[in-house]
Amino acid sequence: MDLTKAAAYSEQTPYDLWQEQEEIPILRGHCVEDLTAIPVAPWRRMGALGSFINLVGSGRSCGSYVCEIPPKGETKPQRCLFEQLIYVVKGRGATTVWNDGTKKQSFEWQEGSLFSPPLNAWHQHFNVQGDESARFVALTDAPPMINRFRNLDFVFANSFSFLDRFDGDDGYYNGKGKEIVSYRTWESSFIPDIRDFQLRDRSQRGQGATGIRLHLAANTMSAHLEQYPSGTYPRGHRHGPGAHLVILSGEGYSFLWEDGQPKIRIDWRPGSLFVPPANWFHQHFNPDNQPVRYLALKPWGFTYKVEDLSKTDQDIRVGGTQIEYRDQDPAIHEIFRAECAKRGTEVKVRIT
Repeated sequence: MDLTKAAAYSEQTPYDLWQEQEEIPILRGHCVEDLTAIPVAPWRRMGALGSFINLVGSGRSCGSYVCEIPPKGETKPQRCLFEQLIYVVKGRGATTVWNDGTKKQSFEWQEGSLFSPPLNAWHQHFNVQGDESARFVALTDAPPMINRFRNLDFVFANSFSFLDRFDGDDGYYNGKGKEIVSYRTWESSFIPDIRDFQLRDRSQRGQGATGIRLHLAANTMSAHLEQYPSGTYPRGHRHGPGAHLVILSGEGYSFLWEDGQPKIRIDWRPGSLFVPPANWFHQHFNPDNQPVRYLALKPWGFTYKVEDLSKTDQDIRVGGTQIEYRDQDPAIHEIFRAECAKRGTEVKVRIT
């Protein structure tokens, strides 16, 4: 398909047209209830099973997909001129990464692992289990890349190697990393299990909150982890599009709303995924009797800044984009109190 000619004066973007020709399911809406259960179909390009996820909040800034590898299966070797952040939702496997002319690096992953193939590096995924499929979800910045170039050979068959990002050095995927304390960021290429990764104080967002930013494989895209104790919730805030929130533990709900518009409620549990639309306020609530932890996969980051997010921790009354507890809609706290009462959970958040 000639994406340039097909997309000209069309209501579909080149990325939309490419998705259609891949012939796998496309999920739409505001949320995915369970990433482990969404339907997948044979995906010729990957040599596995897959499904695209086009949630409203992504805009055209990013996209996501699920890939499932059958028992003892493997994907085809791939390279692509867009970044990917990959989170393993179930199973165990291994990935091999290399550039033309460099030796291969291999590492093993499991449910809870987070990693990223370097930009345009060859990579291949393997399921090491003989009796169970493996599945991961990936956030990519494929939409702006495919929409801009409109040439699939350039995006998927480009021979350029970004050796400044990955040159085949031993230990690139050894699971180690370093903390950039001033930016509250952990730099790595592979995190074996983010579900028990140590977090730092994040009280600017909410009472008892902890979190850490994650920067992988010299990407522009980034991720962060946040956790909230039982009976608490963070302050509402807003920012640009594309932050894909994957629930790792706990059960609760979120409100998403445009300024002055009714709120949309999303109930979630481990494995749920949702994306707040651009400049919609959003707020997450933990009426559960255990901590809630989520992973946010984002098409922007802090290390190579492409969007100014400094205002997301600042009071909206002084030019920020965060609503302090005292200024929020009183109904928000009353609903939370009722949800906690249903579960016998102590309300710990203080709104004064």
